[in-house]
Amino acid sequence: MTATPKTLDDRWSVLANDLFAQIRSISTLGIGVTRPSYGENETQAMKVIEGVALEHGLHCQWDDASNLWISLTQANAGPAVVIGSHMDSVPEGGNYDGLAGVLAGLLVLLQFKAEGVWPAHPVKVLALRGEESAWFGKAYVGSLALTGQLSCADLQLKHRETGQTLQEAMQNLNIPIQKVQGGQPLVDLQSISAYLELHIEQGPAMVARHWPVSPVTGIRGNIRHNRIRCLGETGHSGAVPRWLRKDAVLAVAELLSRLDEHWRVLQQMGLDLVMTCGILSTNARSHAVSVIPGEVEFSFEVRSQNAETLEQFYQLMRNECEQIAQGRGVRFEFDRKLFTRPAVMDPVWINKLLQACIAQGIDTETMPSGAGHDAAVFANLGIPSGMLFIRNDRGSHNPNEAMEIEDFMLGVNVLKSALL
Repeated sequence: MTATPKTLDDRWSVLANDLFAQIRSISTLGIGVTRPSYGENETQAMKVIEGVALEHGLHCQWDDASNLWISLTQANAGPAVVIGSHMDSVPEGGNYDGLAGVLAGLLVLLQFKAEGVWPAHPVKVLALRGEESAWFGKAYVGSLALTGQLSCADLQLKHRETGQTLQEAMQNLNIPIQKVQGGQPLVDLQSISAYLELHIEQGPAMVARHWPVSPVTGIRGNIRHNRIRCLGETGHSGAVPRWLRKDAVLAVAELLSRLDEHWRVLQQMGLDLVMTCGILSTNARSHAVSVIPGEVEFSFEVRSQNAETLEQFYQLMRNECEQIAQGRGVRFEFDRKLFTRPAVMDPVWINKLLQACIAQGIDTETMPSGAGHDAAVFANLGIPSGMLFIRNDRGSHNPNEAMEIEDFMLGVNVLKSALL
């Protein structure tokens, strides 16, 4: 049941709660929410937002990349400040990751319209598709396609569940593949004067520091391999002595142990760095308690705000693979190396967001983003970009995301203030 707002200001938080709940209901498959990139749930969620925008007299338009744009009027009065975020989620993820940023932009426009406030520059909201790497193995697919930066190799990446290529998924939505393949932007980049993104923090720092909102200074980039194979030799666990074994599990375990030590040392030197092996498995067809594992598949990811640090650690990883392969009689096979550039937020917008926080009496400081966001794509194109984090308990990329609506509305008000 929809709550009755007590004041004019309350109606916006009530609307936000209703929209979060409605989109959650069409996105759940049992645990958390699942909105696959370029999937039906993603489209349905976008249409819910479109319906509310039209109901309140806003103008909506779908671009060639099948993203949704919302504005106060249809008239084009020059380059616009764009408030954007993504609509997809990870499998069985949380409801606020991405969605909060789109709804924040919508509420800013609705408040401008209701109050008769007209910013000096146009403001538009952009609901983007396909930011999560969980589905096709590459992040920022939607914003890269929109800005003409998606490669032909990217288009052949396959969906984790259906095996459908990214190109096929886009064609199903009538996205002009020839333009994407040719590296043509599907939007006039000169029409974007700045890009802003509100997003939940995806770690515990803001909860620990009691910051409800925080302006973001920069976004870590990453180097990834979605699939690395370590190939050794299977054998009987009781019959092969240690010196004759080619154990793939022990080889990968040694690799990860060495990389963890490199990480520790580099971090002590003051370098920004995180490393993760999120996928690690033996061959399900042949593994058994009594079998020496001859094959292991695993993923590799390193993140940093510094591109040189990324490449340095990546080369350390490849060198360690060579040494372990020689010492243990195994070999490593690598799929395509994926690189996402770090990004720095625009200092003018960082200051605007920070001053808007101070004006509202919010106790906060700036912070970097460990996770990736579409804002990085726009920032690396030279478009002035800013981000605002919202406190979010219990982390992210899990069904237990716990953003408070009061914190969310503070973020909406900070965005609105910074725009004015």
